[in-house]
Amino acid sequence: MKTKIYLFGILAIVFASCKKEQPIVVTTDDYCAAVDTVTGIMVHDIFSPPVAARVYVYPNIAAYEIMAQNSAKYKSLQGQLHGLDSIPELEVNSGVNKNLAALIAHMEVSKLLIFSEEALEKYRDSLYAKWNDENKKEFDASKQYALKVVDRIKIWMGKDNYKQTRTYPKYSVHTDQPGRWQPTPPAYMDGVEPHWGEIRTLVMDSAAQFKPKAPHPFSTDKNSLFYKEAKETYDVGNMISKKLVEFENTKSTQIPEESAIATFWDCNPYATVTQGHMMFAKKKNTPDAHWINIAKIALKKTKSDFETAVFVTTKTSIGIFESFISCWHEKYRTNVIRPETYINLYIDENWRPQLQTPPFPEYTSGHSVASSCASVILTSIFGNNFSYTDDSEIPFGLPKRNFKSFKQAASEASISRLYGGIHYRAAIENGVVQGTNLGNFINSKINFFKTK
Repeated sequence: MKTKIYLFGILAIVFASCKKEQPIVVTTDDYCAAVDTVTGIMVHDIFSPPVAARVYVYPNIAAYEIMAQNSAKYKSLQGQLHGLDSIPELEVNSGVNKNLAALIAHMEVSKLLIFSEEALEKYRDSLYAKWNDENKKEFDASKQYALKVVDRIKIWMGKDNYKQTRTYPKYSVHTDQPGRWQPTPPAYMDGVEPHWGEIRTLVMDSAAQFKPKAPHPFSTDKNSLFYKEAKETYDVGNMISKKLVEFENTKSTQIPEESAIATFWDCNPYATVTQGHMMFAKKKNTPDAHWINIAKIALKKTKSDFETAVFVTTKTSIGIFESFISCWHEKYRTNVIRPETYINLYIDENWRPQLQTPPFPEYTSGHSVASSCASVILTSIFGNNFSYTDDSEIPFGLPKRNFKSFKQAASEASISRLYGGIHYRAAIENGVVQGTNLGNFINSKINFFKTK
């Protein structure tokens, strides 16, 4: 009897040992869950769209560089992105699980870029405990290599001029210069990220490479193009307001389409709510988060593997990052007055847009630039007629919307800014051109794949 118990004990130990030696499985869902965790933290911390783009891009690049090591398919971005070089090489027989190391690197770089580190640490540590229990040797080897890559990425991203721009002066408001941007209600916030155009680009030659055509000259003359554009925004806003009144009076279940589009693509992390003497933030996604989620929807629909997930999110985040540098450079170069300010001063002092005006200059439309760029990139991967259901705004109480293509979604995101009353048509249309040209440039400039 004792002999049998002894043998069973030996077998149990052997079985447990064999089980621990099984490779740790890291899936596309695991990667997307990590991205979602970071997105949730950014919504809580209230990141501006440009800064959110930075939070997305560096962790994805870190993961991609690990995934590309010794890959038969994917090519490193070293030498292709400005300043990126000397990523530690991965030895073939190192015992590193690349998927695992890539996910570790993503979380560790993300932690360097957010405010609420504890929230990400809690998420990360639960995974670390799980992986350590599954296969300690593989986990340790993967983590050790991932942290080497993180150290290199940390040095590289530390040279992008972000820290320096934190010390630069705030945007100067000049109310005596008609046509120049001024803070808007209800919070009258300072201009957000006035020096973002000085952030190091990843692919563009400079922030001004895709400078759009000039906005219409400021004028209060009713025959001028500027006045006519402002009047269009005013008229469209009034038309939507009238439809909303009819909608409420008839108790219809179908909200006016223009209003639904404007609300769905609002993505304003700076929206504020006033209750009595209290004012607080109404937390929402940024446009970056919306398009990253669209990328995830495409990955899920195509049942893409882990490597494809890293590639898609990396390329999309690069496009979004470059978009906000290009757009913000133009915004603070031209300093165009917002429709709300212009209309209140020269057309109707009581007019209010459907959406809350974001706290930065008008030209060009950030949604138009970033959405167009992201759609060009995603189309290059998934094709022209990729239909999908967008559920990005469900967490914020909004229904799903269906799209026949990424281009259709980008077009809707762009025109939503006119429906919302926060942009003139020129900023939208020229922003689309700006973002489309940038997306095409990224597609042609960066080579993600090895030639056979």
